[in-house]
Amino acid sequence: MNVDSEPVAPLTVRSDRAWGIVGLVLIALACGLGAWVYFRGPSPFAIDVWWNQLFAAAPLEPLLSFALVMNELGGYVTAILIVPIGGALALFLFGKRWAALYFLAASAGSALLVQVLKHTFGRARPEDILVLSDYGSFPSGHTANAATIAVVAGILFPSLWVRLAGAAWLVLMAFSRTYLHAHWLSDTIGGALVGAGAALVLAAVFSRLRARDADRATLRRAGRAPDAVSPRTS
Repeated sequence: MNVDSEPVAPLTVRSDRAWGIVGLVLIALACGLGAWVYFRGPSPFAIDVWWNQLFAAAPLEPLLSFALVMNELGGYVTAILIVPIGGALALFLFGKRWAALYFLAASAGSALLVQVLKHTFGRARPEDILVLSDYGSFPSGHTANAATIAVVAGILFPSLWVRLAGAAWLVLMAFSRTYLHAHWLSDTIGGALVGAGAALVLAAVFSRLRARDADRATLRRAGRAPDAVSPRTS
């Protein structure tokens, strides 16, 4: 069988396009939630107040320590540089060149969109915040970053365990942000929508390029030179 002549599977193409559509819908929902937050005024939603008051007492030491660790892992230099660059380098070394670029693009796109929404809506953080944070409470950048990582990992390594681990990481990050009173609950929902949406949109953008990684792997297993891969066509 001539590997170079094999077309892209129609089902894969349709799935990738569906990811892009779902991603745009998630981003639109995040923007809609942010607009609702902005136009209703400074008062948080009732569910935000209820959730925040659940942790209004003195924080439990084990949970506080856990939340502070998540605070460091999900933001600052770790989230901006170490995780994206380290993850992309690992993917590159394993022959997934376009997947590496996809991960970098998704991380950067998610972070950029978060900052645009933060400065657009300018929501105030809870007054009892326990850590230092940047401007704007909506959406949660830590949660958006966690959602981006979870979705990217689930797309690149589509196994049940990877997706369950990604979902757990996202939930724990969102919990830690509200436990530290760094965000309202609705901020973490907005962050999850932004991060997942950005990752899905860019998954669709990089779909055909990521497919070349699979072609190279197939050619290597067949004993052929990776440079023999021809561009895929629709």
